[in-house]
Amino acid sequence: MQMRDMAGEAVLIAAGGRSILLQIADPAIGHGIAHHSDFASRPLDRLDGTLTYVYAVVFGTPEEAARARRRVDHAHAPVSGLATEARPAYTAFTPELQLWVAATLYDSAMTMRELVYGPLDGATADALYREYAVLGTALQMPAELWPPNRAAFAAYWDRRVGELQTDAATRAVARQLLHPRTGPLWLRLMMPLGRFVTVGLLPCSVRELFGLPWTAGAQRRFDRLIRLTIRVYPRLPRRLRHWPKNHYLRAMR
Repeated sequence: MQMRDMAGEAVLIAAGGRSILLQIADPAIGHGIAHHSDFASRPLDRLDGTLTYVYAVVFGTPEEAARARRRVDHAHAPVSGLATEARPAYTAFTPELQLWVAATLYDSAMTMRELVYGPLDGATADALYREYAVLGTALQMPAELWPPNRAAFAAYWDRRVGELQTDAATRAVARQLLHPRTGPLWLRLMMPLGRFVTVGLLPCSVRELFGLPWTAGAQRRFDRLIRLTIRVYPRLPRRLRHWPKNHYLRAMR
């Protein structure tokens, strides 16, 4: 399996909210979004921008990937903040922050993929891990910043999750993400399910940071939903499983 085989699967989008909340829980990213984005009036912007970027980098031509990178850079240009007691000074071009964003995309995709299809063999998982570095290196992240192997990534991940923190501003962004008051009707109708899946996929410590309740009963319902997904999703035709990827590529082109 290559990254192109995996990244186009629609089921991975179900982990998009997880990835965004993990990003927001980094104080620099969370405050950058709080001060320079508007989830309240454009709740789909970050997800749409992220999916367009991922699909362009993985499936697009070199010219399309470069155009997507320029769009991301343009959006990131005004994002910066001064140092505080809670976080250092930052810009959206800070390589360590781009590493964290790429890490959340990789870990969320692998978490969702393995829930539905089961664990990968070691060689395949290693190859996919190396390929996922492109989501950071296509921007300003130096290649050597990506942990050299999956064991190093696991250590990096555990450390970074332990460093995450939230405050009133970043928790407000999370509420806007999880409880959109605007946007298309389909989004608002789907959000109870999307919110449930997002909270279910989060590490327990991150749920607590955002004050998101989770009970044993919720876990049982989540497990039943995953079992249903396992039975249904892999049997869908490929054209349906890859429809979002094809849609975003058509829209970009």
